[in-house]
Amino acid sequence: MTVAKALGNGVPIGAVWAPTGIASAFKPGDHGSTFGGQPLAAAAAREVLRVMEDIDAPSLAVDRGAELTALLDALPGVTEVRGLGLLLAAELDETALAGRTAGEVALACLHAGLVVNGVTPTSLRFAPPLTVTSAELAEGVEMLGGVLDTPPTTDETGAGQ
Repeated sequence: MTVAKALGNGVPIGAVWAPTGIASAFKPGDHGSTFGGQPLAAAAAREVLRVMEDIDAPSLAVDRGAELTALLDALPGVTEVRGLGLLLAAELDETALAGRTAGEVALACLHAGLVVNGVTPTSLRFAPPLTVTSAELAEGVEMLGGVLDTPPTTDETGAGQ
């Protein structure tokens, strides 16, 4: 298994975990990297892992992910929510899209203050932080609902350009 971005919380670092049988195949000098063994990155990763244990990050991801899934499932126009934890995608129907792509809906969300990503023409990706609160999840889904309830503008659809 490989990990990187979240491991250093912004400090460049990556790691590989493997079962002993596989890991024992690596000998000194077999593998190198730009940031391999860098003390600052290793110290940052150690502290990030400590904090993740302290806040029980896996439980937060499961619990808040279930909350976000339920909120999105209840939103008119969302036909499916898929993913794990807090990395989710919501599939939007034609009514919710109202002639827009998910990318255009994502842009309208950004203008409303919500950061999401249109990952297919009909689905939005949600990736809130592990420390997101229930109130913040509700606020974000409310913002999305407002965008979906508002007819698209020519800026969103590109009409008239």
